[in-house]
Amino acid sequence: MLTTMNLVLLLPIFNLFVGVFSKEALTPNVVNVGAIFSFSTFPGKVAKVAMKAAENDINSDPTILGGRKLSISLHDSNFSSFLAIIGALQFMETDTVAIIGPQSSTMAHILSHLANELHVPLLSFTALDPGLSPLQFPFFVQTAPNDEFQMIAIAEMVSYFGWAEVIAVFSDDGQNRNGIITLDNELAQRRCRISYKAVLPPDMTATSSDVRRELTKIQMMESRVIVLHTFSTSGLLVFEVAKSLGMMGKGYVWIASTWLSTVLDSTSPLKPETANLIQGALTLRPHTPDTKRKRDFISRWSQLSNGSVGFNPYGLYAYDTVWMIARAVKSLLDQGANISFSNDARLTDVGGMDLNLSSLSIFDGGEQLLKNILETNMTGLTGPVRFNQDRSLINPSYGVINVVKTGYRQIGFWSNYSGLSIVPPETFYGKKPNRSSSNQHLDHVVWPGGGTTRPRGWVFPNNGRELRIGVPNRVSFRDFVSIVNANGTDKVQGYCIDVFIAAIKLMPYAVPYRFVPFGDGHRNPSYYKLVSKIESGDFDGAVGDIATVRDRTRIVDFTQPYIESGLVVVAPVKRISSSPWSFARPFTPFMWAVTAAFFLIVGSVVWVLEHRINEEFRGPPSQQLVTILTFSFSTMFFSHRENTVSTLGRLVLIIWLFVVLIINSSYTASLTSILTVQQLSSPIKGIDSLISSTEPIGYQGGTFAKNYLIEELNIPRSRLIPLGSPQEYAQALENRTVAAIVDERPYVDLFLSAHCEFSVRGQEFTKRGWGFAFPRDSPLAVDMSTAILALSENGELQKIRDKWLSRRACSSEEPENVSEELDLKSFWGLFLICGIACMLALLVYFPLIFFQFSRHRPEEPDSTSRDRSYSARLRTCLSFVDKKVEKSQSSSKRKRESMPHGHHKVHV
Repeated sequence: MLTTMNLVLLLPIFNLFVGVFSKEALTPNVVNVGAIFSFSTFPGKVAKVAMKAAENDINSDPTILGGRKLSISLHDSNFSSFLAIIGALQFMETDTVAIIGPQSSTMAHILSHLANELHVPLLSFTALDPGLSPLQFPFFVQTAPNDEFQMIAIAEMVSYFGWAEVIAVFSDDGQNRNGIITLDNELAQRRCRISYKAVLPPDMTATSSDVRRELTKIQMMESRVIVLHTFSTSGLLVFEVAKSLGMMGKGYVWIASTWLSTVLDSTSPLKPETANLIQGALTLRPHTPDTKRKRDFISRWSQLSNGSVGFNPYGLYAYDTVWMIARAVKSLLDQGANISFSNDARLTDVGGMDLNLSSLSIFDGGEQLLKNILETNMTGLTGPVRFNQDRSLINPSYGVINVVKTGYRQIGFWSNYSGLSIVPPETFYGKKPNRSSSNQHLDHVVWPGGGTTRPRGWVFPNNGRELRIGVPNRVSFRDFVSIVNANGTDKVQGYCIDVFIAAIKLMPYAVPYRFVPFGDGHRNPSYYKLVSKIESGDFDGAVGDIATVRDRTRIVDFTQPYIESGLVVVAPVKRISSSPWSFARPFTPFMWAVTAAFFLIVGSVVWVLEHRINEEFRGPPSQQLVTILTFSFSTMFFSHRENTVSTLGRLVLIIWLFVVLIINSSYTASLTSILTVQQLSSPIKGIDSLISSTEPIGYQGGTFAKNYLIEELNIPRSRLIPLGSPQEYAQALENRTVAAIVDERPYVDLFLSAHCEFSVRGQEFTKRGWGFAFPRDSPLAVDMSTAILALSENGELQKIRDKWLSRRACSSEEPENVSEELDLKSFWGLFLICGIACMLALLVYFPLIFFQFSRHRPEEPDSTSRDRSYSARLRTCLSFVDKKVEKSQSSSKRKRESMPHGHHKVHV
């Protein structure tokens, strides 16, 4: 990091260059601005022409700077960091208000310290390192979109085309290195990654041997998507070497950053030999809206440049940068400030050296000028020019360029607002942003080699050697995977193998492979150890009955599952035969008791409500008791003969009949199931009852069932008994060695096809599947998943399953107690509603009765007789309640007489 004391050591050198500046530049009527570039490069050539054009346009309008002249002094750093520092010191000595440049981010890091000390804004449209933080370098301003945005654009292009890995080739300097770091972060957010970073020496120092050494390594790697982030000299050298190595042919993808579009624009027409080197490559070009001012400026370009260099977008940014400074200076002057400089006391007080330190002065208006620059709000050649709070320009965007035989063509755009599109991004600015994948579009691409089909982006490493596919050497359930010796050679066969072979045949490219058995052949191998062999590099993949469980997905990638495989419980069952008391089985005893109680309760409530006004609910006590019982239980069949005449009685009866309807329907359905469906009985109802018991549990060795039972369900290890073959399953269940077996569904289906005395109990309590395993981030896993989906859609997957797994002697899932007894939990809501209705009816009825009684009872002569006649009054009250209401009686009688004869009789 360059400090003030370090600068002191350079002063004797830059004093030699002081005489090159004219006296006119020091006068107050001149606003001095410096520019530091390597003017032999494409950006430097274009910047020189554009800045001088802006200077002339500003000076031609005296209202811009209030009669002052803008003077831009150019310093050619000629690719030298040392000369760039000298140029900056020269500008500081001549009261420069701002510096445009430097060209590289490496120098920007150094000169920003000088700008911070002397309060001179440093503006650059080429030093676009994302690592140049405004917090660390407050006086450094990037006037073009920095490399963070083009790295986002490249990451979105990689994601759009569906590639998972890229290789980054870049020059070893700050700007390119930080750009690749940003690209790596952006790719990670899109579930992609950089698989290899090829580092080249800094631009202008890289040689063909340096490039060839890195590209030869890349040739032996899997990924074929290469991102080239460097400068023009190194970039063209990389393409030249790649062409000689055959890396510009079919299957390769090259994505270059904006340096390539700069070369294309600046050297138009492109030389045939250069065009041949880069054919099929993709690159980005800074996009600016198409305006009349822009077209007019481009039309002047040949005259301004005298044909020395072709136009590229950085000329627009150079032009706007000069205008940005001029407008900020104008605002500074309008604010009443003067362009003045003061000595730095820290430099003046330095002794012991004969140095002209007083020539370095602090720009008094530097902070205000910087503030004015950051508050810029103008429309330039690049369109609207404004800064966000993080000092980035608003709405950064790029054109996506495809190099073809005839030159290059634009296939779309990218903007930070709308993503990838085939229409200019400014058309989206008035709309709500939509960055969904379905809204991302690019035109067709001509890839290296001349093809238009999207390259898959990877090949098998080491020039296509055979993949080593591990297969479990099983000793049981060999219908899934088995290794048999045929004619002295091992042959691998089974359901899983047939699925794999069928999927391989649907791949859009050849996949050489060979099966490698894993296991000793005496017991089932550990599947975790099998997939661990992929992580260690011993296997390139694994095929078999491999469940996609959590601990395995941490170390490998699985394909789309080709069969479902959840854990289930298998237990012995016995069939339940019918009995004379089967009619009582639909309800639990408690449910029967509650139902009977409610029949009596409802009958009693209706009797109370109807007794005084309904002749059918009157008579001797024995008759009334019979009426209550017959009325209550006859409602079960809706055959009650008594009519209800009170409003409250009818309300209670309607609600009760609804409850009876539901109970009847449920009873009928349950009893039908009991009498018609074969019933199985077992103390094991499912995994919950198995957990709550203390009996031993069997599992298949080698599978994930053991770890799941211990780690997820907290079942003690001592209860678990490993089993192997289906014969061991049957023997353990028959001898009651285990209460049940927990295993994956495909194994259970195969086992139960020959053992109908056992059955699945409960439901699957995990949702898993079997898939093929490949190394992490392997593109082969994605392509195989696509092939498996195709097998499922065309019916081939089902045919393979029928071939190996369709042997069914009995169903693997007998109906298990489908007619479970119905208990009160299923009906308590109905009973609650009915009970509330009864209570409300009584709460309304009794206050009315007592009110009527209080109006008709005889007056008591005195308090003494009132006390003695308490029992008499109670008898009077009961007599009143029991007394028939004549009006109601007559009304009821007339109603009965008006009904047809025999209406009350029920015929069965």
